Amino acid sequence: MSGRKNTIMIFGLVLSVSLMACAVSVAVASYHYNRLQFDILNTICGKVAEQKPETQTIISAALKEYTVGIVDGTGKNDILSTLGYRRSDFSGSSYGQSLLLVMTGFLSGVSLFAFTFLYRNKTEAMRIQALTDYLEQVNIGRAAVLSVSGEDGFSKLEDEIYKTVTSLYQTRDRAVQAKNDFAENLSNIAHQIKTPITAISLSLQMMKQDIDRGHLKQVEKQLLRLTRLEEALLALSRLDAGTLFLQKDEADVFTILVLAADNLQELFASSGISVDIPELGEMTVAVDLDWTMEAVMNLMKNCMEHGNGKTVHCSYAQNPLYTEILIWDDGEGFLKEDIPHLFERFYRGKNAKEGGIGIGLALSKEIIERQNGTIRAKNRLDGGACFEIRFYRLEKGENRNGNLKV
Repeated sequence: MSGRKNTIMIFGLVLSVSLMACAVSVAVASYHYNRLQFDILNTICGKVAEQKPETQTIISAALKEYTVGIVDGTGKNDILSTLGYRRSDFSGSSYGQSLLLVMTGFLSGVSLFAFTFLYRNKTEAMRIQALTDYLEQVNIGRAAVLSVSGEDGFSKLEDEIYKTVTSLYQTRDRAVQAKNDFAENLSNIAHQIKTPITAISLSLQMMKQDIDRGHLKQVEKQLLRLTRLEEALLALSRLDAGTLFLQKDEADVFTILVLAADNLQELFASSGISVDIPELGEMTVAVDLDWTMEAVMNLMKNCMEHGNGKTVHCSYAQNPLYTEILIWDDGEGFLKEDIPHLFERFYRGKNAKEGGIGIGLALSKEIIERQNGTIRAKNRLDGGACFEIRFYRLEKGENRNGNLKV
């Protein structure tokens, strides 16, 4: 549609300028004819008056009648024809001049059209060459920002090319990042597996020499660690591959917290730590109960392992925008340099206890964020590490029941 509009505009411009050139030519020709007519009449009247001065009065009266429009310009007696003169005898020189003026106007219009056409073609060729150079720079990886100029069809093409190139760059960067992450994850997995396998091997060698229940407990501990690692890696791989389905059902926040604490009851009992979950009224969130409970369990376990106190605290509140869940301990809190990296896979802080694999917090973050939520770690003003979870309300009309593929 823009190309058709440009063609119409160019045609209108050429036509208007051509008409203006014709009007100027007509004005010049009219002026020239008036002057020629005056010179011829002046010459004839001068000769007549010179030969017969008494006719000057008659000539003056005749000219007065002609100029005020009393006569129509055609004499009653066609004297010139009687004397053998024709119209062409008086227009011979002016005819060539008139033709010259007409040709000049016509050629001016044609020249203007040709100039406009060539200028437009040259402009298009320059725009095409600029786009070609830009794509060549893209191919060698040195493309700069493409500046869009004008509002024609080429500007839209430039805009779409820039969007496509930007998208390709982002896709390439994501692919490179994914490749790097994959290599790093493989390295971390190999390191995580190496430690328990080494411990099991040493325990088995010791058991060959002397069967001791301590060695058996060590083997059992490392096998449990490998099992947890396998389960966490499986869950993360399903999240990354988009094959994990999360149910979006209404779940009570108090119920989620209580079930998570019940699943960790043995660990809490062996550590001598209790869980404080106040009942603050019914508050529901649209989440997958089992996987959200798994995420909360990892946070509670982290507070249990790193808190110096005897209690893991929980609290929750709700407003028109989101539902907030807080889980904290009474320990010394997070180290400042650890906070930006706590949710990275396989990251273990400086004060991390032996046996951790650094996947629990990363898994919790993935689960919560895939359910329209956010999570962050912070230190409380009065001491202790705190995890803040927010599940944002669904938009009006969004389906609350059904599956969410992630």
